Amino acid sequence: MTSAHPFSVISFTHCFKLKRCHSTNNTLHHNHPNLTATMSSSDPAPNRNRSFGTEAKLSGNGQTDAKPLLSRYSSSSGSFKQMPRRRVPGKPDMQRSYSRDIGHAAAETYMITRLTITLLRYLGVGYRWITRLAALGFYAALLMPGFLQVAYYYFFSSQVRRSIVYGDQPRNRLDLYLPKKLDGPKPVVAFVTGGAWIIGYKAWGCLLGQQLAERDIIVACIDYRNFPQGTIGDMVADASQGISFICNNISEYGGDPNRIYLMGQSAGAHISACTLLEQAIREAKGEEGISWSVSQIKAYFGLSGGYNLCKLVDHFNNRGLYRALFLSMMEGEESLQSFSPELRIEDPSIGNAVSLLPPIILFHGTADYSIPSSASIDFAAALQRLGAQAELILFDGKTHTDLFLQDPLRGGKDEMFSHLVAVIHAGDEEALAKDATAPPRRRLVPEVLLRMASHISPF
Repeated sequence: MTSAHPFSVISFTHCFKLKRCHSTNNTLHHNHPNLTATMSSSDPAPNRNRSFGTEAKLSGNGQTDAKPLLSRYSSSSGSFKQMPRRRVPGKPDMQRSYSRDIGHAAAETYMITRLTITLLRYLGVGYRWITRLAALGFYAALLMPGFLQVAYYYFFSSQVRRSIVYGDQPRNRLDLYLPKKLDGPKPVVAFVTGGAWIIGYKAWGCLLGQQLAERDIIVACIDYRNFPQGTIGDMVADASQGISFICNNISEYGGDPNRIYLMGQSAGAHISACTLLEQAIREAKGEEGISWSVSQIKAYFGLSGGYNLCKLVDHFNNRGLYRALFLSMMEGEESLQSFSPELRIEDPSIGNAVSLLPPIILFHGTADYSIPSSASIDFAAALQRLGAQAELILFDGKTHTDLFLQDPLRGGKDEMFSHLVAVIHAGDEEALAKDATAPPRRRLVPEVLLRMASHISPF
């Protein structure tokens, strides 16, 4: 249902940039007219089909706000030609930049906090959500030694390219995590983060991005509109457009367009699975105007995801993600089946879409109470019944955040990370040899704090 993230305390609700929001659901507007007024935007609502996974087109020139790594340097043939010298910013420029960044972060934190409180009050989430928010605060505080190290890497490492623009909608940005040496095309993981469809943010993938980059794998963390800025149709459309950008532009950053993998965690696993299946359906129907193909995805990794919303809606309600709120996110009860990949693949009207899907690997912990492991078990079984190549890997005693957060913060070797890298590097003997001799990942948080965090975790 959700996941904890390295910057939870600072920007726990970064997605609630409501000054650009528009009313996205008739149910929410009917029940909470004041909330709709609070979240209204001066921007006109985009014209789009609200059917499952409508793909937005890539913006015209595909420009980004960060120059591609491989196009920074130019060379000339023949005689030597001196390149113009770049001006190195002086200390006053750097000081002004830091002051501006700090001021901007403080202003956004205040605005986001105020709007979040307003949202919670109008939704009437009450005692259960307040206690979970308090637990989240304590949980993040215990893991803060690791979060601070990850945050430093995110903001100051030259290997991170932040907020590359991939579309023209709010939140259409992605972060790239690059290996230290780009001595040839590298495999790429397009990652969609979790966050209960409400607090997802691209920076939540920083720890995964850092550790995969250490194994010569590029990671692209896709941001997307969260509720109430958008509903599930918007999220799927954003994810599809982000994947399109990666497929068509990753070579400019040193990535191998023939080795692209798709991965999602928690709500991000649901969104990315919906996106992948919808793209396969479009291709099976022979639709035109497709900007990326399922055949470009070597494999799909689903981590702690939910794939049948009809089975999960009551579970989420009991966990505090109340039914009315969840149905507003999912565009009404009548849309639950359309946004449930486990059910959608059984629909005869999708033709041979299932046969177009890449190999699917699902990871899940058996002690996951946010999204029970039965969600992955049932989805894998449904895929296998229909002839798809699907593999299920369960981790005994692991919770919703163990595989994605606590285990990586613990350092050393863990089974899920090793399996992920082995699949990505399959067939690359040189990369596999490096993996075999790679040093263990370093510990970022003392064990005592990790154990305390596990006991207090709201997930």
